[in-house]
Amino acid sequence: MDYKGYLIDLDGTMYNGTEPILAAPRFIKRLQDKQVPFLFVTNNTTKTQEEVMDNLQTNFGITVTEDHIYTGSLATAKYMKKLNKGNKVFAIGETGLKDALTKAGFIEDKKNPDFVVVALDREATYTDFETATLAIQKGAQFIATNKDTNMPSEKGMVPGAGSLVALVVAATRVEPTFIGKPESIIMGEALEAIGLKKEEVVMVGDNYETDILAGIQNDIDTLLVYTGFTKPEDLTLDMKKPTHSIHSLDEWTIR
Repeated sequence: MDYKGYLIDLDGTMYNGTEPILAAPRFIKRLQDKQVPFLFVTNNTTKTQEEVMDNLQTNFGITVTEDHIYTGSLATAKYMKKLNKGNKVFAIGETGLKDALTKAGFIEDKKNPDFVVVALDREATYTDFETATLAIQKGAQFIATNKDTNMPSEKGMVPGAGSLVALVVAATRVEPTFIGKPESIIMGEALEAIGLKKEEVVMVGDNYETDILAGIQNDIDTLLVYTGFTKPEDLTLDMKKPTHSIHSLDEWTIR
C-alpha cells in the first residue's frame, strides 16, 4: 500500500523506555531517504518537543527536527485555546505539559481555575489530586491528556496517565474530555500538522487501545507493530483488526 505520509507512535514503537528497538532508526532512515513525510504523534506529555528530539537523537540514533514531533501537550493546549473559556489552569503534569500550556498563554491558578488538566506526573502528591478534585467540583472543566493506563518501560508496564485520571474520575464522578490517542482531537490536529488527508496516511504504533483504535475510529489505515504493548494473542475475534500488522518495522516496505 502506498501512503503519502506516516503518523508514528514513540514509546513501544521507536523504543521501550530506555531500551532501543533496533529496527526503528532504520525505518525512519528509509522514510527520510524516500522523502516521505512523517510525524511522531505521542500521548507522552512529560517532555517538550526539543526534549523528545534530543532523546531520539542521543539515545536511539534517530535524527529529526521539532517539526516532526506532535505531543499530547501541544494537542491539549491547542484544544483548550480553541475553547476560549479562560486562561486559568491547574495542571497535574510534568515539564512538557506545563511548558506547552505556558507558551499557549495559560497561567496557573489553584483556587479557581477554568480548567483542570491531568496528565502523567511521576511526582504528583495527594495534595495535587485534592486541589484538582475540589476545582472540578467547583465547576472547572476537566481535561485529560490520554487514556493510557500503562506505558512500556525497561521495568515492565508501569502506570500511565489514564491511571491518574481514573483517580480523579472516582473522586469527582466527572468524566473528562480526553485529548490523546485514540481520540479524534489529537488525530485531527496531527493531520493538520502533516498537511495530509486521512486517506493519505497510516498510523503506526504498538498499542491497539490507543494507536490502532486512533486509526480505526478516525478512518485512518493502521500498522500494528508487536514491539511494545499489544501482542498477537491480545487480538480477539470480536476486535476490528488493524489494516496491517508486523513483528518488526524491518518487515515494512516503504514505496
